[in-house]
Parts: sequence; structure tokens; C-alpha cells
Amino acid sequence: MKCTILCLILVLAAGSVPAQTAGEIIRKIDDNLSARNRVTESAMTIHGRRGSRTLTAKSYAEGTRKAFTEYLSPAAERGTKMLKLEGQLWIYSPGTDRTVQISGHLLRQSVMGSDLSYEDMMDDRKLAEIYEPSIAGEEELDGRPVWILELTARVSDAAYPRQKLWVDRERFVPLRQELYARSGKLLKTALLSDLQRVGGRWYPMQVLYKDMLKQGKGTEFRTTQIAFDQAIPEWIFTKAALKQ
Repeated sequence: MKCTILCLILVLAAGSVPAQTAGEIIRKIDDNLSARNRVTESAMTIHGRRGSRTLTAKSYAEGTRKAFTEYLSPAAERGTKMLKLEGQLWIYSPGTDRTVQISGHLLRQSVMGSDLSYEDMMDDRKLAEIYEPSIAGEEELDGRPVWILELTARVSDAAYPRQKLWVDRERFVPLRQELYARSGKLLKTALLSDLQRVGGRWYPMQVLYKDMLKQGKGTEFRTTQIAFDQAIPEWIFTKAALKQ
């Protein structure tokens, strides 16, 4: 009898634990992937039809509105810099000693021949600011239990009107991402891996991007170093820094 009562209490207690809502899940994803600021070093390997090449870079980001990237290698790209300020993007090329602003339809062009567009790199807003989420199901992916989230844009300037995420139920990081056009056509995929604890959060150190409209085996983006909430000099986020 005591056992029966105890078991009933445990069942009721377990049933009283609130399930994660789609809104709570997406906010926890944002908590992992977003930060007040960050400094990263990365290697981007582009697998094209004629072979692969790797570019290394160092980047600074403050919130979602300011970002600065300098390419360190190979020699042909060294010194190329990109600056994002409040929705505007400038690129400096040391070969021509010119600074060019990228805007409009040009933002959809490929970055350095990769599977990423300038628009992909520009839009660093939190998912919760752009999308209305819903839980479409649960399954396992690579041995990990995941939620399947459907995201529908609630702002007119979203790069992708719809997304689908496979979210690790323990670590609240997407393991797979699908990006769709308004028509429902699949445009890009991303596979996120090598999740590590960094500054009290889970962070994917490697992402394989694939533009479904391009040939090739995709673009691997590897974060080699990352630090959150660093002191970044304000001059980094100025157009003068592009030529320094």
C-alpha cells in the first residue's frame, strides 16, 4: 500500500513538471548562440568543384548590429576586411585599396565563393526576434534526442521565411538546420557539430553549410578560438579600421 501511494506521488510529481514550450526552447538557443560581444578565430574551408581552399580570419562582434572581420590567410585574401554597422556592410580590398559598400541584391552573393552569402553573415539577430516557433515533433539525430522546431518569420526582412531546426534536448543547440524560401523550396542546410562548453554555454565549434542551389560539397566553418564578453575597443567598429 505504501509503495502504491509513493509511486502515485512520484507519477503526479513528474506529471506536474511543465514541458518545454517552443518559445522557451528558442530563447534557450539564443542564450547559447548570442552574446553581448565575442571575439573569434576561424577557418573556413570551401569545397568547390575544382578542389578545396581554406581561409582563416579573426572576427569581433558586438551584439547583433556591429561586426568586424579580417582575413589572415591565404596570401591572396590576407588583409581583406569586412565591417557591419546597423544593417550596412563595407568590404575593404588591399589589392585595390578600395572600400566598397554591399547592399540590396548584392547581399545575396557568395562570400569568397563559399556556401554563405553576405546576407547570411549580416543577419545575426536572435531567432526569437525574427521567428514564431512551433514544435513539430521529437526524434533522435546522431544518437541525441532532439526536438524538431518549425520557424515561421514574423518580420518582413528575414533572409529565410521558414526554417526547420533539430534541437538537442539537453544542450539547446541545433544539430541540423534547413532554410527555406517562401515557396517552400529548400535553399540551404547546416549541420552543427563538436559542441563544447564555452563560458557557461554550449557552442557548436564546427558547421557544415550547403547551398542546395550550388554544386560542390559545401563549406566547413570551424571556430578555432572563441571568447565571450570581451573588452573590444570601439575604434574596431569604424570605417577607419578597414584601412589600418
